[in-house]
Amino acid sequence: MLGRPAILASAALALAALPVLAEECKQARAIYADPAGGYELRFEPVGSEAAVTSNHFKIGIVGTGLSLDGVVLPSGEPERPNGIVMNNCPTGDVTGADLAACTVWQGPIYAVDDAGTIGLLQAEDAPAARQIVLPDFGPSLRQSSAWGKGKATADSSDVFHFKGCAA
Repeated sequence: MLGRPAILASAALALAALPVLAEECKQARAIYADPAGGYELRFEPVGSEAAVTSNHFKIGIVGTGLSLDGVVLPSGEPERPNGIVMNNCPTGDVTGADLAACTVWQGPIYAVDDAGTIGLLQAEDAPAARQIVLPDFGPSLRQSSAWGKGKATADSSDVFHFKGCAA
């Protein structure tokens, strides 16, 4: 017969094994995957209230070690979240041509909630979206510096499904 401490420990382990729901996770810690499982989109905290970006993320390409950097900037009229995914962009004094060469994808970022309603990606302190949509990410990836031998070689979906929450 199990004692109270053993029962409590078993219950804690069982609860820890339950999947975290998107609404229980903040956007800054949400992790997503494309349907085929070849790409992982992982949000991370911006780290500064003074930053011009509203969200940061990385897209990992499974089996390659390649990680693409992503930022979200509010822009346009009306203002909405515009994402940029980059591959090894130079830092410092760079030209527009330098940035164009390392940009993998750029466009609005959409979020889908549990009811299937499509909206704009919210700030990092909002509950995590159920899905993230990067329109035309897959075709843009194929035409970028992140495509080829030793890099991405499998197509990516434009839709990423909530997978979990980083600690």
